[in-house]
Amino acid sequence: MSSEAVDDDAFHRLAALLAGRRLAVLTGAGVSTDSGIPDYRSPGRAPPTPIQHQQFVESAAWRQRYWARSVAGFERFRGSRPNAAHAALARMEHDGRLTGLITQNVDRLHHAAGSRAVVELHGALAEVRCLGCAALTSREDLQRRLLALNPSHPMRGALRPDGDLELAPEHVEGFRVAACEACGGVLMPNVVFFGGTVPRPVVEAAMAHVDAADALLVLGTSLAVYSGLRFVRRAKDRGIPVAIVTRGPTRGDGEATLKLEAPLGAVLPWLARGT
Repeated sequence: MSSEAVDDDAFHRLAALLAGRRLAVLTGAGVSTDSGIPDYRSPGRAPPTPIQHQQFVESAAWRQRYWARSVAGFERFRGSRPNAAHAALARMEHDGRLTGLITQNVDRLHHAAGSRAVVELHGALAEVRCLGCAALTSREDLQRRLLALNPSHPMRGALRPDGDLELAPEHVEGFRVAACEACGGVLMPNVVFFGGTVPRPVVEAAMAHVDAADALLVLGTSLAVYSGLRFVRRAKDRGIPVAIVTRGPTRGDGEATLKLEAPLGAVLPWLARGT
C-alpha cells in the first residue's frame, strides 16, 4: 500500500489487532462515497438538513417536497455501483471472517457486491411501504407511477446523501404524489428517517452479529446518531476490541481500541487479502 493511501505503521497495527478474529462490521455513508453517493458529515462541509420522520408523516407539503426531490435523484442513485470497499467486505464474509455486517446505508450496495449477512439498520430506498395498510412495494414501480404523473419533472441537480436532488421551490409546487394502489394510503420510503425509531427486531439482529464477534470494525461513519454508537458501546461492554476507520472525528473515538483515518478503498482490499 502506498504512503499516500495510509500510514503503513497504522495499517499494520490495525491488521495485527484484527488478525485471527471474527469481525462484526458496522458501515456508514463513507463506505459509499467512492460510488458517487455523498455522505452527511465530510470534514470541511456543512451537513445537509434531512427531512424528519414527523415532518413526513404529518405534512402533505413535506411529502410533496420529499417525493419531488426523490424522483429527480432516484435514477442516479440506483445507478450507483459497489466500489472496492464493498467488494472487500463481501470477500471477507465469503472467507468466513465476518459474523455479519450492519449498515446504516440505504443504498443496497453491500448486497450488490455479494454480501449476504447484512442487517439494514435504517432500511432501504429500494422499497416503499404504505402507512395505512403496511403493503411493501418496489421503489422502481413507484418511480414509473410518479414520472407518469409528472412527465415534465426536472431530473438534474446536486445529488444528496438520501438519494434526492436539490430542487428549486417552483419545481416542488404542483408535484403530484402517488397514493397506495391497495388502499389509497400514504406511501413512505421503507427507511428510518431522522427522528424515527429502528425496529426492535432489526436492533436485535444487529446485536447478535456483535455478540458473536471477536472484534467490531467500524467503517465510514461519524457515529453521530445513537443507532450506530450503541454497537460500539455493546462491544466495549463485552470487552472486545473496537477499530474505527473513517475520516474525521467520531462520537466513538474515546471508546475505540484503535482509530485510523484513511481511505476505505485502500485499507479494505489489503485487509481482505490478509496481508
